[in-house]
Amino acid sequence: MNKPLITLVILIIACVNTFAQEKTISTPPVAAVPAKPSSPAQIPGNGFAGHDFFYAGEGNKVMSIVKNGQIVWSYTDTTKRGEISDAVLLSNGNVLFAHQFGITEITADKKLFWNYDAPPGTEIHTARPIGKYLVLYVQNGNPAKLFVKNIITDRMVLELPLTVKNPLSTHGQFRHVSLTDAGTLLVAHMDMDKVSEYDVEGKELWTVPVASPWYVTRLKNGNTLITSNKHFVREVNPKGETVWEFADKDLPDFKFSGFQTAVRLANGNTIINNWCGKGDGTGVQAIEVSPEKKLVWALREWTPPTDLGRSTTIQLLDAPTIENVHYGVLH
Repeated sequence: MNKPLITLVILIIACVNTFAQEKTISTPPVAAVPAKPSSPAQIPGNGFAGHDFFYAGEGNKVMSIVKNGQIVWSYTDTTKRGEISDAVLLSNGNVLFAHQFGITEITADKKLFWNYDAPPGTEIHTARPIGKYLVLYVQNGNPAKLFVKNIITDRMVLELPLTVKNPLSTHGQFRHVSLTDAGTLLVAHMDMDKVSEYDVEGKELWTVPVASPWYVTRLKNGNTLITSNKHFVREVNPKGETVWEFADKDLPDFKFSGFQTAVRLANGNTIINNWCGKGDGTGVQAIEVSPEKKLVWALREWTPPTDLGRSTTIQLLDAPTIENVHYGVLH
């Protein structure tokens, strides 16, 4: 190749490189699109000061008591594997909680009072106190069963089989049960898409179809309040007719990961847990809505020292004594 040709090639390459550099420099960077927050910056109510309550979270296994806008007691369960699905504060200050692979009761000073480990291949997601010494729980498994045990004498006082859709799909069978003032049991049959009411002998007294029910409770007006992990909370009358329903679409500016428990207040409002992780810290852990589905209070506490963690259960401290129930003749 002769010298003039070589010079020409070098000039062409230099021009191409210069053009490429100028092109790179002149191209503006693509701006990142910020993620939409899970709730508006301003939320109604007084936050921590809105209610006094006992609170438990599933994934992080934290339980807290909030009074007058302050966390006055907190406990993180590091002793057991699994997830806290159900937890209640007893009148003596003890806490009874189901943690998927067992049930534990601790004292107010965080000492072990009682523990039961679920047998291999089974899960326990709900436990309810009856009086001072009885604990009712459901054991997911093959077969699934309802038990009532005296935790002082370690004597089983009741054992009933429960029907499930798939005995081999242990995890998806049950999450919550509750007792009514009449002494009957409400069971959320999650894998059978129904809620049923049973007497102490296991006879089905009432049933209503509900898609994937998670939690159920009988209201003072005789209706039944049900939450579903299909993102709705529904109140049905004794005929099974829907008289009120709240769904995630009713608050489009809020992102709900999944509804857990629901509490009906004396004024007709309803508090609903929203199972969600911290994420960017914009998600609300619980909401209170009016009968007209207007948001009147929301809980959003993700920053230490007031980080409550995930929202699984909420129990208002001005509610009636939770042990003051009976199941048939058992009390």
